[in-house]
Amino acid sequence: MSGEDPVSGPATTVAVMSGVPSRSVGGDAAPGDRAGRPAYRLLRRDGLFAAAAVAVEVALIATGPPELKTADWPTIVAWSAAGALPLALRRIAPWVAVGLAAAVPLFAHHDAITMVVSVGFLTYSVAARLALWWAALAGTLIWSPLLVTAVAPSNRADLGGISPAYMMFTNVLLALVCFFIGRAAHARRASTLALEERARAAEENQRALAEQAVADERRRIARELHDVVAHHVSVMGVLATGARRVLGRDPQVADEALRTIEETSRTTLREMRRLLDVLRTDAEPAAELAPQPGLAGIEALIEQVREAGLPVTLRVDGAPAPLDPGVALTIYRIVQEALTNTLKHAGAATAQVRLSFGVYWLILEIFDTGRGPAPRPGRVGHGLVGMRERVALYGGTLRTGSRPGGGFRIHAKIPMEQLGGPIGEGAA
Repeated sequence: MSGEDPVSGPATTVAVMSGVPSRSVGGDAAPGDRAGRPAYRLLRRDGLFAAAAVAVEVALIATGPPELKTADWPTIVAWSAAGALPLALRRIAPWVAVGLAAAVPLFAHHDAITMVVSVGFLTYSVAARLALWWAALAGTLIWSPLLVTAVAPSNRADLGGISPAYMMFTNVLLALVCFFIGRAAHARRASTLALEERARAAEENQRALAEQAVADERRRIARELHDVVAHHVSVMGVLATGARRVLGRDPQVADEALRTIEETSRTTLREMRRLLDVLRTDAEPAAELAPQPGLAGIEALIEQVREAGLPVTLRVDGAPAPLDPGVALTIYRIVQEALTNTLKHAGAATAQVRLSFGVYWLILEIFDTGRGPAPRPGRVGHGLVGMRERVALYGGTLRTGSRPGGGFRIHAKIPMEQLGGPIGEGAA
């Protein structure tokens, strides 16, 4: 460069400019804004900024003193555009912009004001966008050519009596001002992102605490309703026993006891409905109004499985005893889950369902001749877990596993005293 007056003079202007426009540029450089904005939009905005800088420089030279025109117009416009190019690339290709900002001053034939503007804004941009060490490296690459040319012996005649130390000091000061303004913007954005993340985590935590509080309150209400229901059921049992004993000698007292049992049973039913409403979560669908299947539905279920392509036989040993609806539903669900798994995993196979009513135990066994499910160490299917929980609810046990001769076997055993019906005299 032939002289440093365009550097030292406009540098003061850049320092003033970088105080005001840098706030708007910093706003555009937000990581979230950059992530959500396409590159062509950034290039368009920065390209317009660079074109405006070139237009301003051409207007200043055209209307200013003749000393500002150091070359012919094509040369002035070309090097002004070259000096403004880093402005257009500073956000979509920062390292390319750094290379251009470092190279253009070394080869320019015109002291373009756009070079000074580019250096200032590019220093701010890399400091605001890059990590500290990368930003420091980029700043060093940007300003090193300017510092070298500022103190070069060939340019001392153009300094107009300004010492090289003064030029070095002003350029370093300008570089540090632009750099630390960018780092301040970087720190502010990092703090904003951290606060947003903390706010999001706090909101999720608050939501989880609220859901936990609702669940805890539901459990507390459920325990209270359980105690109320248990009390009503106990009262009905006592009244029924008393009514049976006095029915022959005092029908009026028995009728009064039965009326009380009727009212208590209705109250108990209402409380049970409230209990189920409390325990039901928002994600659970409303219960269907159709009757729940029981033992009578097992034959229809087996027929459906046969139509699906799996040969199944049903064998019942002993005299079937009347079962509570919950027990009958448990048996039905176990058979349903077992046959569904056989259809899914056994391949070409046959299956058999055995139901044995003994004196002390109700035994349900389902086995097939297929290949069984693929082994998954450390994992238990949800279906098997559901079976085990259903059987355990009535004091029974469940065993599952491969059969010695091939296939899969499910064996459920429920004590007869838990079934709520008379004991049958069948095979053990």
